[in-house]
Amino acid sequence: MTVIVVAAVIVSSDGRVLAAQRAEPPALAGGWEFPGGKVDPGEAEVEALIRECREELGVTVSVGARVGGDWPLSEGYVMRAWLATVASGVPEAKEHLALRWLGPGEYYDVAWLQADLPLMNAVEDLLRQD
Repeated sequence: MTVIVVAAVIVSSDGRVLAAQRAEPPALAGGWEFPGGKVDPGEAEVEALIRECREELGVTVSVGARVGGDWPLSEGYVMRAWLATVASGVPEAKEHLALRWLGPGEYYDVAWLQADLPLMNAVEDLLRQD
């Protein structure tokens, strides 16, 4: 059975993207990712995304269009991502080492985790079209 992990590509009104620096596990600590997490049994994917953003960042998000299809993670895991905007609150690093807003031209100023880098490439293409 495949474990589904959801990711929020949180975009600001001026085209900046929110990146989150992993605190754990040790193998991933320090790498940058899109916030999110595992879908709980019986939970809808978008509900999981909203819950994860509330838990990890302390914000409520409005969920937009899905980005791409299934993004491969480690064996038995797949990531599904959605564009999102902050509906209320200010993002705080509750479970991450740091958060950073990356504007156009800064999208690759952080060391994206291997699984998140192709997603950032796809997001950059989408934002360029707007």
